[in-house]
Amino acid sequence: MSELQLKELEAQIAELKGKLTGDMFQDMEIRDQIHNLEMKLKGVKPMDSSIDCIGCGS
Repeated sequence: MSELQLKELEAQIAELKGKLTGDMFQDMEIRDQIHNLEMKLKGVKPMDSSIDCIGCGS
């Protein structure tokens, strides 16, 4: 992943975090998006998975 792509992911995460309200139910979709972006940013996949995460869509 290029430096530009990393910065774009970090910017998207920061933007989403700014939209959090503190209400768990309202924030669930935003937190899911943040989780997916952080997994891409860190290059994380579930253990024993040779493909992308099916459970969370990352």
